[in-house]
Amino acid sequence: MRAHVLRMIGTCWWLGGLPAFAGLGLRRWAHMLGYGGHFSTKSRRYSTTLGELRRARAEHRAQEQRAALGLEDHPVAYVGQGRYAGRGYSPEAALLAASVREDGVPLGA
Repeated sequence: MRAHVLRMIGTCWWLGGLPAFAGLGLRRWAHMLGYGGHFSTKSRRYSTTLGELRRARAEHRAQEQRAALGLEDHPVAYVGQGRYAGRGYSPEAALLAASVREDGVPLGA
C-alpha cells in the first residue's frame, strides 16, 4: 500500500478509538478509509444502475470513435451480441483436436 493510504487507515483507526467518534464504526471500516457504505450506485428506483452507466459510456466511446474516423453522419447497424464462452479447449476437446487432422481424417488412418 502507498504511504498515504496507510496514513489514512491509521487515522481512521485512531479516530475510531476516540469516544466522540465511537458511534461511527471507523475502526470496523478502517480498511475502506472509514466509509461503510456501498462504493457504487446500486438503486434502480432512486438512482441510475451500473448497467445504464456502462451503456452510456459505451455509446459515448462509440460516438467519439465514429467522430475520429469521420463517420458520425453514417448509420450504424448493431448485429448480434457477443459473450465470453471461455478460452481454448477443455482437456478432453484438446485431446480430440490433437487426434484429428485438418481434413477430418484421424491420424494414423
